[in-house]
Amino acid sequence: MKILLTGATGYIGQRLLPVLLENGHHVICAVRDQSRFDKSRFGTQDTLDVIEIDLLNQDTLGAIPDDIDVAYYLVHSMSTAGEFSQSEEKSARNFIRAIDRTAARQCIFLGGIINDVKLSVHLSSRKKVEEVLASGRVPLTSLRAGIIVGSGSASFEIIRDLVEKLPVMIAPKWLHTRCQPISIRNVIELLSSVLLQEFTYDKHFDIYGPDILTYKEMLLGFAKARGLRRHIFTVPVMTPRLSSYWLYLVTSTSYVLAKNLVDSMSVDVVARENELNGRLGIQPVSYQQAIRIAFDKIEQNMVLSSWKDAWGSIYSTKMIDKQLRPPQFGVYQDKKTRKAADVSRSTDRIFAIGGKSGWYYADWLWQFRGVLDKLFGGVGLNRGRKNTNEVAAGDTLDFWRVIYASKTERRLLLYAEMKLPGEAWLEFCIDGDEIRQTATFRPLGLSGRLYWYAVLPFHYFIFNGMIDKISE
Repeated sequence: MKILLTGATGYIGQRLLPVLLENGHHVICAVRDQSRFDKSRFGTQDTLDVIEIDLLNQDTLGAIPDDIDVAYYLVHSMSTAGEFSQSEEKSARNFIRAIDRTAARQCIFLGGIINDVKLSVHLSSRKKVEEVLASGRVPLTSLRAGIIVGSGSASFEIIRDLVEKLPVMIAPKWLHTRCQPISIRNVIELLSSVLLQEFTYDKHFDIYGPDILTYKEMLLGFAKARGLRRHIFTVPVMTPRLSSYWLYLVTSTSYVLAKNLVDSMSVDVVARENELNGRLGIQPVSYQQAIRIAFDKIEQNMVLSSWKDAWGSIYSTKMIDKQLRPPQFGVYQDKKTRKAADVSRSTDRIFAIGGKSGWYYADWLWQFRGVLDKLFGGVGLNRGRKNTNEVAAGDTLDFWRVIYASKTERRLLLYAEMKLPGEAWLEFCIDGDEIRQTATFRPLGLSGRLYWYAVLPFHYFIFNGMIDKISE
């Protein structure tokens, strides 16, 4: 079966793709930037193709093959700043026009559970996208999920941050809102099992786990699974804005995503029962079991995807234009070189940098910089990294984005996503037994130049200490 997969670099798409390939399907991954998609990660090459399209630009959609059988629509803009609902609707309209011109027999969409008269902006947008997709010629199968629990999911990581960092929580009243979480395992099983199932055509199904819980019960249930004692007190005085800032400062989420999540959390997300699991032979996974599965993956260093790695539509357009080489003119640079005592060991240290491994020298200064970044609206250091010793282009790494990563070439290039009066790159490469570490900063106006000179003394200690540790 020939399948078009949009959102292939997103959290769900990266989980679904290997399953579709294992089931013998020919998958065409639709991405914004082909150079950022590493086909080699998925083994077989003859049943995997990659096309470059932008759903906001209808002129690019001619790259979609005419002979596809099924199209997945897994595009989501919840973490994107600005009027994401407008861009989501435009993307859906462009997509369905393009799919209607193909031989596709089914379109599959993953949306949100909608069972309340008063919907959040996020759920209203998801509902509108579903309506647009349903208006096309191709039959739509819509799966509606609430909270998705799995290693790397936004919900899971936010709950993890809150529970592991805060023994006592003063929380807003929306913690009494009910939801019905579903394991990422079940989500992928359902997405892959509804393929060309005619009884699902032109229908929508809530997908859900067996437990109906409040958000407070989810937090306490997570604490129980991890063997932690936690106390939560809810107060009525925390407004949605204060709640959003609370989530943003304590967890690894962005403020935009925190705001959209808080808006959604004010609405009960309890599923309408249906027979989909029974007809497809799928056993729902409990909340406690979903947490155990997630931590099994984390402990085995087998996290396939993370919500943090997805680039929003506006932001990714900017990132795609970044060259694989930092600029050479109009920039400040801090260059360091050392001889590697053991090239293989130094390479491993470079590709394990950040996250739990830290930055090898003066980690407290990096942490202080992360706190400052959060206070000024940046991403901070909370994002960590997906795997402890492997990175790929597009991954997040604390407050950096991986632009290029090749262990065979012994080169790692990072782009700063922290708040800066300019742009910054950090590059590591090994040539022979020589390690080269280069920090590049392109200032924006006078403030950028003043910033560079203000942090120059700290750079001297931090960057020298870092390369010394890498070269040992």
